[in-house]
Amino acid sequence: MKNDNTILIFGAGKIGRSFIGQLFSAGGYEVVFADISIPVINEINRRRKYEVVIKSIQSEDKTILVENVRAVNARDIQQVKYEFCHADILAVSVGQNALPGIFPLIAEGLNERYKNNKSSSIDIIIAENMLNASAHFKAQLQKYLPGDFPIEKFVGLVETSIGKMVPIVPKKIEEENILRVFAEPFNTLILDKKAFKNPIPAIKDLAPKENIKAWIDRKLFIHNLGHAATAYWGYFYNPDFQYIWQALEIPLIYKTVKTTMLEAVNLLAKKYPEEFTLPELTIHVDDLLIRFQNKSLGDTIYRVGCDLLRKLGPHDRLSGAIRLAVSLNLPYENILSTLLIGCRFRAKDEKGQMHPSDIKFLEIFSNGINDVLKNICGFDEINFQQILQEGQQIEKDFVILSLIQSTNK
Repeated sequence: MKNDNTILIFGAGKIGRSFIGQLFSAGGYEVVFADISIPVINEINRRRKYEVVIKSIQSEDKTILVENVRAVNARDIQQVKYEFCHADILAVSVGQNALPGIFPLIAEGLNERYKNNKSSSIDIIIAENMLNASAHFKAQLQKYLPGDFPIEKFVGLVETSIGKMVPIVPKKIEEENILRVFAEPFNTLILDKKAFKNPIPAIKDLAPKENIKAWIDRKLFIHNLGHAATAYWGYFYNPDFQYIWQALEIPLIYKTVKTTMLEAVNLLAKKYPEEFTLPELTIHVDDLLIRFQNKSLGDTIYRVGCDLLRKLGPHDRLSGAIRLAVSLNLPYENILSTLLIGCRFRAKDEKGQMHPSDIKFLEIFSNGINDVLKNICGFDEINFQQILQEGQQIEKDFVILSLIQSTNK
C-alpha cells in the first residue's frame, strides 16, 4: 500500500528505525529521518531502504525490508524546516539526553509551518521512554516559540508507551551493515488517543488508549521494573553473566524477579481498577518473562541495567514504584531490595567500559547508601532506616538461598 503521506522522524536510531519507521513504512508512508550521523544519513539516502531483523524465540530470524525512506541532516535547518512544512505527522526518538538539542529545531519547524499555513496542525509522536513527556515537550518548546504561538491548538503532543525491546547491535555486525537493527517480534505502539489534533493514522499495530497514563505506568512499573530486576539480580548472582536470558535460567532469580513484578502488579491494579485487572496484569508478567528469555535477541545485562542515575531516580521504575506503594499503603519490600541490589550493579559494555552515568553513580555511592537514597532516589531521611532494614533482609535471604542452591548442584 502506497500513498502520499510522509512522516518526519527525529532520530534514526534503534527505536526510530526498527519501530516507528518500520510501522509507518509498512503503513504506506514515506519515512524521512532527521539525524546528525552523517554515515547513517548517507547510507539511508544511498539505499533508500534498510533491514530490521526480527529475533524470535519460536522460529528462525525474519528480515523485514523497510522501504521508501530517506534522511536529512538535522543540522541543515532550512531543509528540516522544509520537511516540517510538508510532513503529515512527526515523531521524536532521539533519547532523553539528546532532547535539549532538538527542541529549538522543532520550535523553528513549528513556527515555519504555522506561518505557511495556520490551519495545518501537526501531531508529534513522542517515542521516548519518559514520564510526563507531553508536559515536558510543551514547556521546552514554549521557550523557543513566540509568546502568542497557539501550541494547544496547533500541536498534538502524543505520549507513547514503548514496549518493543531493541538490543544493542554487536559492533562487528554494525560494521558490516550500519543500518541493520535487531528487534523482538512484539510490534504494538501504544499511544495517547486524546492528544491527536488530526485523525489517527490507520496503521496496523497502532493502539490508541484513552488513559495513556495508566499504560505508561504499566510499562514503567512492570516491564521496566522487571527488566531492571533481572539485570540487577543477575549481575549480583554472577557478574560474569552477559545476557538477560542467562539470569532467568536460574530458578532463584526467576522467582525473585517474578515476585517483584507481582508486587508491582498489585499497585497498578489498585491505582487503575477501571483499566486493569489482576489476572490481566499477571498474564502480562508471564508474557514479559517469556520475552525476556528470548536468547536470539541477545539482550545484555549491561544494556538493561546501565544508567543508574536515571533508572534509580526518584520517579523511575524502582523508586517511583516504592512511592506509589507508600501512597497506596501496599507492600514494596521486594521492589526495595531490588533497588538496593541495583546499587551494586557494575556491568560493562563489550568494550569493557561502564556507562558514564554509572561512573557518576559510584562517586555518590562511595559516600554511603544514605547519599544514594537521598540524592539519587529522593527519599527523605525519615525513611532511611526502615528502607535499609526491609531491603537488606531480603538481600540476605537471597544470598543464603544462592549458597544453598550452589551447594546442591
